[in-house]
Amino acid sequence: MKKITTILFILTVAIVSGQTSCENPISVGLNTTTTAPSFTAENGTPPSNVCGMNNGAATKGKWYKFSATVTANVTVSTILAQNSPNIDTRVVVFSGDCAALVCVTANDDFDGGTRCKVTFDATSGETYMIAFDNKYSNSGFDFSVTETPPPAPDMLSFTSQTIAGITGDYNNCVVDMNGDYMDDIVSAIDNTHLAISYQQLDGSFSTTTFTVANTTVQPSWSIAAGDYDNNGYNDLIYGSGSGVTFLKANGNGTAFTVDRKPQSYLVQRTNFVDINNDGKLDAFACDDNAPNRYYINNGTTMTHTQGGIGDFPTGGNYASTWFDYDNDGDIDMVLAKCGQGGSGVGGNIDQLFRNNGNGTYTNVAAEANMAAPEQSWSCAVGDFNNDGWMDVIEGINSISDGNTNVKRNNGDGTFTSVTAGSGYDLITSMGREFVAADFNNDGFLDVLGAGNTIMFGDGNFHFTPNPNTYAVDPYDRPIGDLNNDGFLDIQNGTSVLFNNGNENNYIKVNLEGVQSNKNGIGARLELYGAWGMQIRDVQSGTGFRNMSSITTHFGIGTALEISKLIVRWPSGAVDEIMNPAINQSLTVVENSSPLAVHNAQVGEFVIYPNPVKETINLSGNITGIETADIFDLTGRLVATKAIKNQMISAQSLSTGTYILILKDNNGKKHTQKFLKS
Repeated sequence: MKKITTILFILTVAIVSGQTSCENPISVGLNTTTTAPSFTAENGTPPSNVCGMNNGAATKGKWYKFSATVTANVTVSTILAQNSPNIDTRVVVFSGDCAALVCVTANDDFDGGTRCKVTFDATSGETYMIAFDNKYSNSGFDFSVTETPPPAPDMLSFTSQTIAGITGDYNNCVVDMNGDYMDDIVSAIDNTHLAISYQQLDGSFSTTTFTVANTTVQPSWSIAAGDYDNNGYNDLIYGSGSGVTFLKANGNGTAFTVDRKPQSYLVQRTNFVDINNDGKLDAFACDDNAPNRYYINNGTTMTHTQGGIGDFPTGGNYASTWFDYDNDGDIDMVLAKCGQGGSGVGGNIDQLFRNNGNGTYTNVAAEANMAAPEQSWSCAVGDFNNDGWMDVIEGINSISDGNTNVKRNNGDGTFTSVTAGSGYDLITSMGREFVAADFNNDGFLDVLGAGNTIMFGDGNFHFTPNPNTYAVDPYDRPIGDLNNDGFLDIQNGTSVLFNNGNENNYIKVNLEGVQSNKNGIGARLELYGAWGMQIRDVQSGTGFRNMSSITTHFGIGTALEISKLIVRWPSGAVDEIMNPAINQSLTVVENSSPLAVHNAQVGEFVIYPNPVKETINLSGNITGIETADIFDLTGRLVATKAIKNQMISAQSLSTGTYILILKDNNGKKHTQKFLKS
């Protein structure tokens, strides 16, 4: 699948004089609109060859030159809203030089109307002449030169299913909570109860309700998840109207300790992220009324700090999204701000914080062209054109701010708006939640945003809305693979919108940090194949308020092979996995690429109990497997055990977390993580 890189320019209307002949044309660019003055004002030479159309009594002409800088399908059209439906135009496109023009295409009276439109394949490096004449009218007109939108992507349908056990009126969380690499659903019930609906191998859910100490607050504004004590089980942070509370999972995920922080403030987006890159997850909280807050993890407690990353005194800090925008290997952050109706009152505009590499951050939004005054509540971040640089889509939540703004990362520390022609220039829907994900597995990131729809990306900053919309809560839409089929689903209220999928392929990647934080949050993943490269940054807390899966998901379209996967860890370690299989869930342990192995899929095998005391019991399809390898999380082989009567002895193992690998007669590896208590 060959991807053609397209250079997009901001859509402009240029008022220019026509030119007299082929030897003296005016240059026009791709994705521009040009005003051609009346033939009464211009007396150019008409084309002598009109490529099969009736030459008739044309006496005047206008000549323009289009030099293709990319190979693309190009459309020249006068069918524009500003042109009268009765304006009578015709156009001819030539290649070659003026001494020997070659007809490419021509049109008069497109679709039975009087305006004209032609489409042709332009080759990079070639120059084309665009000629109009006054055969039917002397009036002036506008014409556009645009890249023809590609065919619409395969649209998706979803099946809504109520899941017993999902409860509560607060923001939900989709993340693996029991260490089996399958996404679960977290529901905050009230101040003393938490429900987790665990995904089962057969696609069902089993819900456990936990009684916890009084959290005092609930995730009324946001929720995030991450393993901040590195014990193998994800913890939570609640963001409320009066501060935050941490819920820390114990060593086997069966209970939670509550740590209510005393600071009282209006919290917006929360994240887990290693702010100072010391291998431990910290927590970040946007403050709506003051400089932002964050909690530095010293290994035993989370210590409150305020300021240094978003210091505007009256706040307006709505959503923080952490990613590496400058490809220097450390994590940066874009901060969506409430700009008070687009005015940016008092400088309350979007910010971009560059990581200085020493635990401090500098706002570089102005020089990066990211200081947008729109009222933005969140940004969708991802590499939308697969060029190896993270782009940003600034979501709009105020009618006075116009359209959502699509910003291309130029790779030099700056961003350029490419909203014109993107599809977002036609979308006026407003929303708070904007999240990037590949829902149709075609290898190009899509956006779950405003209007209860998905905007499907094509890899060239063109986005097409999915016609299948749903009556869902626009603010409660965490994303994850909730039936383990490789397609991303959407949890909403007490239901899950299950993605019905298509024929495209995928790979999912789970990380086990050793020197880095356990989740690998902040890692950069690169996936290579016939398509080129795709990248993802591992994040906790995207969009405005929900928590989507930490598992990294790539769609690869119809490709049947992956050449390699590279994981660049926050510690600086790099793991490279050659030729990983498609349509699988892969686990990569930091600094030990040989442990990048297949996770157990539906119907393969299950281990129980987990945690294990003396004996590991196996159930499922394990025919022909006689031995098992057990690794610790540093990648060290600690034991090779015989399998007898579908049981493995664990008596010799010390307390801790291990990876069990079974290898079948075909050399395929199957893995499960377990805890020895």
